[in-house]
Amino acid sequence: MVVFLSCLIASFKPKVQNYNAEGIEQPFLPSCTFCNASIENGFNIIYEDESLMAFEDRKPASLYHFLVIPKRHIESVRSLERPDVELVQKMESVGHTLLSNFGIPLSMQKMGFHIPPFNSVYHLHLHVQGLPYLSNSRARQYPVSPGNGGYSKGLSWFVDVQQTVEILQRGRRVGVLPC
Repeated sequence: MVVFLSCLIASFKPKVQNYNAEGIEQPFLPSCTFCNASIENGFNIIYEDESLMAFEDRKPASLYHFLVIPKRHIESVRSLERPDVELVQKMESVGHTLLSNFGIPLSMQKMGFHIPPFNSVYHLHLHVQGLPYLSNSRARQYPVSPGNGGYSKGLSWFVDVQQTVEILQRGRRVGVLPC
C-alpha cells in the first residue's frame, strides 16, 4: 500500500520541460533514449515517416510488440492535451497497419500507454501488441480498467489508446486515477 501511494503521489510530479535558454521548446532532448532511436543505437526500426517512428520492443510481452513514438519529444501520455488527439490517432493508425501487415486480426490487437510513474522511458510511446501475451506476468503489466460514472478509465497505470482519445477530447488529462 505504501509503495502504491508513493507511486501515485509521484505521478503528480511536474513535467520535465525541454526548452532552450531563450524559452523556445526543443523537439529533441539529447538525454532521451527514444529521441536518439536509430539503427546505429540498436533499435530495430520497422516504420518511419516525417513525424513518427516504430520499432520492436526490447522486452516484448507478445510475439508482435512494437512501440510507436513521435519524433518530437513529448514526455508522456500525461503531457497530452486536446490538440494532441490527432497525433494519438495517427499513432494508433500506424499501430493497426503494422499489426495487420503481420496478419493480426483487429480483435487480437491491443494498444495503449503506461502512465507515469509506471513507465520506463520518459518519451511518449504507444505499446502496439499482437495478442496473446507470452505469459500471465507479461499480461499483468498492461491492465485496462474500464471507466464508469462519467469517467473513460478507472484506476490503472495503463490506458488504452481509445480511452486516451476520449479523455483528451473531453478536455481532460490522462492520469492513474479515474479520468
